[in-house]
Amino acid sequence: MSLRPEQVRLFLENTEPLKWSRNNRLPLYLWPIMDLEVDDEAEAESIIQQFNERGIGLISTWDPSDRERTLNRGLEIARIQMELGLRVNVNANPCTYSFCNGDLRTAHIGEDGEPFFDLSFGKAHKMGCPFALDFRRPEMQQQVEFFVQAYYEADLEIGFIFADWEIDGPIEWNGAWAASRRCQRCQDQIEDIHDFTAFQSALRQKRSALQREMLADTIISCFPDALVGNYGVYPHDGHRYWYDYFEEFVDGVPYEQEGGAKYRQWFDEFPLTGYTSAMPVVYTWDKIWRWYDFDQVDYRWFYNMLKVGSNAGKSTSSEIPIVTFVHWHTVYTDDNNLGIQQFSENMYQELLWHLLLRGHDTFFMWCPLDQATQEARLVHQVYAASLEYKDFLESGIPINFDVPSLPGPVVSGLRLGDHLLLRRTDFDDTRSDVTLTIDGLSVGVPRVFGKCMMKLL
Repeated sequence: MSLRPEQVRLFLENTEPLKWSRNNRLPLYLWPIMDLEVDDEAEAESIIQQFNERGIGLISTWDPSDRERTLNRGLEIARIQMELGLRVNVNANPCTYSFCNGDLRTAHIGEDGEPFFDLSFGKAHKMGCPFALDFRRPEMQQQVEFFVQAYYEADLEIGFIFADWEIDGPIEWNGAWAASRRCQRCQDQIEDIHDFTAFQSALRQKRSALQREMLADTIISCFPDALVGNYGVYPHDGHRYWYDYFEEFVDGVPYEQEGGAKYRQWFDEFPLTGYTSAMPVVYTWDKIWRWYDFDQVDYRWFYNMLKVGSNAGKSTSSEIPIVTFVHWHTVYTDDNNLGIQQFSENMYQELLWHLLLRGHDTFFMWCPLDQATQEARLVHQVYAASLEYKDFLESGIPINFDVPSLPGPVVSGLRLGDHLLLRRTDFDDTRSDVTLTIDGLSVGVPRVFGKCMMKLL
């Protein structure tokens, strides 16, 4: 998907230049603001500058299937960004397709010695044996190295680079566990393969090593200060509170039940990947609506999405930036969507505020192009307004990660020295102050909707 002049105009018309300077805050990333298709360098520079005035970072894609063209265009954009003193942003996802490429050498091996694939992720994805992929490592790494070396030789510093690496390597969901239990090679590699925890650990360690060698190590070896991350990979508390569009629950796996939700056990993969930025996913998955029975319908969305965001915020060290994938329109993953009500705009924006006040650094908005202007407007309004408090956002410490189990007041805040930046969002009729205890001191937070408030501790 290329960003053409008519689309540029549409995004510029639906966003405003920043009222407060961004300083050291990371830019806002919008999936459609990627791969600018403008031949005139002066025009390209003007567009990049106009997006920067709105706090939006332009991204360039590396595509090995069209590597000369995408390299040259990426280098051109990167030179302009460097000259303007901006961060160079890269989408490396096409470079990470795919360890599981359908080659028979990647297949599982059955007891009869015959190769087979796990097709439970869709027929287009021939998922093979996690322990038969090592021969693919050099080719996959070279796809990234080609671009990295060119940027390095051109003295163009990569600031932020990400992948959306999902169904492209070992993964433990759907039919993967059953397939591995049939595979002779997997049985040899995983001593207790009938224990899901052992199976998950083995696959996630392999998956993490592939990502590290293919992407993170390759980037960091030339650009040690680059922020490198992947969709859905972030520090956490041992559970995942959401399901991706291709994931199904597997009987026999450890989980925690709440209402209709089954929060799955998750392996601590982030430290093994070598990534330098965390990328949680806070989306309006259709499943969320059916998990909870709150009469306050917005809280069905807000509760789960804040739970995901709080998990990442409390689990990630302050040295690791959190670049959070966000999406507002309902993400429909199946046909059973009768009665689902869209998350309201104002409460979605409240959620974004609470994420910022719980340690998230910036947003990466994903959406299809037909939803883009509305999605961009909502997230940009919050991002732009938050810069009034950039000192808190840059140096403040989150004071609360609680997510109330029933609709009611929700409070988030940052502490900077003896000052507090607070926000309260209410989902019931509570009028009294909410009391927080900070260092033994009680702080009352009044009911004030749609505004941040400052307090002295």
